[in-house]
Amino acid sequence: MLPENLTQALNDQFNNELQAAHAYKAMAAYFSEKGYHGFANFFLVQSQEEHEHAMKFYEFLVTMAEKPQMQALNEPKNSFANSMEVMESALSQEKDVTKRIYDLVGIADETHEHATLSFLDWFIEEQMEEEKMFRDIIARLKGIQEGGEYFLKMDDEFAARKN
Repeated sequence: MLPENLTQALNDQFNNELQAAHAYKAMAAYFSEKGYHGFANFFLVQSQEEHEHAMKFYEFLVTMAEKPQMQALNEPKNSFANSMEVMESALSQEKDVTKRIYDLVGIADETHEHATLSFLDWFIEEQMEEEKMFRDIIARLKGIQEGGEYFLKMDDEFAARKN
């Protein structure tokens, strides 16, 4: 059994990962509506990854003899001005996840819960990669026109992304 505050924080993150998956589907829908199916695929794959992250929390809670608790999902942002706003929203979301993971590490450290600290190591590495990926995409999008030649090349590139 884990300390109650840590169990609650892990459950909160389990649900936060589900919320992130939900938000990425809304971002995919933005691109689907515009006909940029590669970008849509990118975010659908991203959504699947977030769901997998949620299930890692689910499985960890079960392993530690705790019950995963489902919470209500909030309606994600469904309207975006352009592709840059979508990517900046995605980066902001990843930064929020990183902060939440760091907060979890703090609670696990305070409670001397070494199994949880070990479990969270993977997420720290993952968040570094996620933030870098979105920063790199934003850098590529700067200075190009949505729908332009280079944008369409990126769309083709993202169409090949698999989970």
